Amino acid sequence: MRLVTVKMPETYLEGLDELVKMGRYSSRSEAIRIAVRELLKRELWGIPEHPTGFELAPRREPRRVTI
Repeated sequence: MRLVTVKMPETYLEGLDELVKMGRYSSRSEAIRIAVRELLKRELWGIPEHPTGFELAPRREPRRVTI
């Protein structure tokens, strides 16, 4: 994969961080890759959207931290 630098509003970053914190995605990068993939599927490749909207990443168990 190639590294891409993107500027985005703080509210987007906060939302991405919340999704990661909830365990929906392992990182901001993963969430952004999935969002871009879904955009390309819909807008460029002509693949119909999932009936419920975006196909979300599988639910993960929250990470446990041992201190």
